[in-house]
Amino acid sequence: MRVGIGQIDSLTGGIERNAEAIIGRIDEARAKDCDLVVFPEFAVPGRLLLDLVWRPGFVEKCESAVDRIRQGSSEIAVVVGSIAPATPGASRLCSCAYVIEDTSVVARIDSVHVPPVSIAEESRYFTPCPGTQTVDVAGRRIGVTLGEALGCDVESVDVLASLGAECVIHTAASPFRVGCSRARRRLACECAKENEVRIVYANGVGGVDGVVFDGGSFAVDQTGVLVFQAPRFEEGLYVLDGDSAAPIAEPTEEALSEIRAAIVCGIHDYVVKNGFSSVIVGLSGGIDSALVTTLAVEALGPDTVTGIYLPCEHSSRESASDAQTIASNLGIEFLEVPAGDVHSALCDALPFDATGIVDENLQARARAALWMAVANERNALVLATGNKSEIAVGYCTLYGDTTGALAPIADLYKSDVYRLAERFADRIPRSVLDKAPSAELRPNQRDADDLPPYDVLDDLLNALIDENASRAQLIERGFREEMVDDIAKRFYASEFKRRQLPPGIVLSTRPLGGGRRMPMTHVYRD
Repeated sequence: MRVGIGQIDSLTGGIERNAEAIIGRIDEARAKDCDLVVFPEFAVPGRLLLDLVWRPGFVEKCESAVDRIRQGSSEIAVVVGSIAPATPGASRLCSCAYVIEDTSVVARIDSVHVPPVSIAEESRYFTPCPGTQTVDVAGRRIGVTLGEALGCDVESVDVLASLGAECVIHTAASPFRVGCSRARRRLACECAKENEVRIVYANGVGGVDGVVFDGGSFAVDQTGVLVFQAPRFEEGLYVLDGDSAAPIAEPTEEALSEIRAAIVCGIHDYVVKNGFSSVIVGLSGGIDSALVTTLAVEALGPDTVTGIYLPCEHSSRESASDAQTIASNLGIEFLEVPAGDVHSALCDALPFDATGIVDENLQARARAALWMAVANERNALVLATGNKSEIAVGYCTLYGDTTGALAPIADLYKSDVYRLAERFADRIPRSVLDKAPSAELRPNQRDADDLPPYDVLDDLLNALIDENASRAQLIERGFREEMVDDIAKRFYASEFKRRQLPPGIVLSTRPLGGGRRMPMTHVYRD
């Protein structure tokens, strides 16, 4: 059986547009002599639907789109993901896949799982449906499963194999996480070998809010051997001949390259899908803004990115020079707008002397006001430059450097910021890569005056956040008790800041935004 995988970028809520794209890929698959063409979960409505599903007519438009797809499926079989009422007249919905052959709907396969809360609170909208079934299409008996990860549907594959399925089609809306592609393939290989069935895994691509879907569709044979791998982060129709496909080598994947591709995809799709064409970055001369600006240029092109340097009282000549050099290396527009007068005016308006943290935060907020003014004038979006380390401990100014429409590196620890920035050493000056990090909000300020060294801090934060380690476990790992208590206090106390930050591009299983849910007000300490 010759199978096409329509690895598409569905636009959330763009039902008619998505249907046209699907029909176009069906035509392409037919022209390439495919017997079956498969599309991802939620291909028709798009991903991360949230309350859109409750808008008048939304589900009905999905059903109409499926009917258009049916009419366009002559002389070929199609599996396409959509949504539908769980039962006739029900208020709850299900994620489903329609199996169509030669303009006839052969079956509607409903998901036996609710999409996970790590992506969105989908349990508010979707309900699991019992049972599964095999379907005869293109002269073969197939089964269809749905979900973020094949691992959650192992039982369904067992049942489908026992019912005689020769091939299981898994339609996924599986988001990017570092290392996720290897994990998907491993699960599929184990499941295929155990049940002696072929598995075709179809995943979508593209960014939605801060979530990136990385594609990487693949197929394994009945012995659990990888026989096909589609590119990651690329749309297209990818064709495999299931009867003659030979084993292929496991793809080589490297974490920083994956992260780079995911952030670039996330920036591009967030900006373009929201109807904007340009971005503003506060280019300070530091490592974070240098990396965000460089990634923005890679995502959107140099003509769409403007770097703004906003010197205040404590800004150094070195930072000004570095900011100019970065902009020149990237070929972007560079604006230098002194922020000192705005800062002074804010200080003068207060009925007390602005000193210490008050003065420092006013500088950051003066800069944010100027970023937003330029963005408004140009109908552009501001990209925030905060990293996961700073956001975790609240080492940022609410309504200051946290200002923006998207935070591209918010799920990237500072140590990884440096490692990724090294990939751009031809564009980011050595002076930026090597300088001690500083917000330059007071004389001779250095991050190291307020925080542990970032390599130590990041190890602690990784254990605290990503591994959910307790205080006792952190101390057992060798972190000093005083440091553990200080960082934990900062971490818990800054939840209210994180709740108000722009969406960050999700790279890990434990982003500080996204699916993480913590109360802002609580007193629990382990």
